[in-house]
Amino acid sequence: MSSASAAAKRLHGKTILITGASSGIGRSTALEFARTNPSGDLRLIITARRKESLEELAAQIRDETKDGVKVLPVQLDVSKAEEIRGFVGGLPEEWRDIHVLVNNAGLVKGVAKAPEIAEEDMNIMFTTNVTGLINMTQAILPIFQKRPDGGQGDIINIGSIAGREPYPGGSIYCATKAAVRSFTESLRKELIATRIRVIEVDPGQVQTEFSVVRFYGDKAKADAVYAGCDPLTPDDVAEVIVFAATRRENVVVADTLLYPNHQASALIMHRRPN
Repeated sequence: MSSASAAAKRLHGKTILITGASSGIGRSTALEFARTNPSGDLRLIITARRKESLEELAAQIRDETKDGVKVLPVQLDVSKAEEIRGFVGGLPEEWRDIHVLVNNAGLVKGVAKAPEIAEEDMNIMFTTNVTGLINMTQAILPIFQKRPDGGQGDIINIGSIAGREPYPGGSIYCATKAAVRSFTESLRKELIATRIRVIEVDPGQVQTEFSVVRFYGDKAKADAVYAGCDPLTPDDVAEVIVFAATRRENVVVADTLLYPNHQASALIMHRRPN
């Protein structure tokens, strides 16, 4: 059996929930899951704040897989605890048996250093990147824990190199990703007696809308971040996420750090001259 067919077989009949799926890594992850098993009774729940973008993605997946993959787009802002509290109960019954949670929703705002960091930026980063991820995990974990032998399912948290190596101008974002890393490691230890896998994927530099958000919509500033570089793409990260989710159940890809070839740390990057 080839590795591709083994991966497809392990996704058969599963329901996968992806947050922040309207663009970037989340969008690519939904497509990668669908392409890995386009006809194996796979269900994808894709969530984000932008419903229109989710609908477009759902249509693309249905078209590519000839309706072999079922897709449910759900508008959800993970920074709002009340939306998460009502999330599972608001799903159609046949969509509630979730097997994989990809906690991807996250953002960064600004490059300010203390004491100029805006309170609003600080709050939205923590409520989205940390509290939202934890609330989402707490909403889905009971579904996993009800399965036999102590429970079964995958929690895949998207971290960042920023959670390992803080850098100037990124103190709040780095702190949020360090919190994700600590929560992930604690959770893995708490669930050691179960078959629930806790996985973290930490990308280095990836070219997405992420930088546009960081610079408050200034695309020129965002593009300058990648000048002279060949960053990772969302597809690169998505391949690793799906790889981790499709290993044999006893294999936990606990901790993965991805760099583009020109990067060696959060601060060490080689830029080609213009």
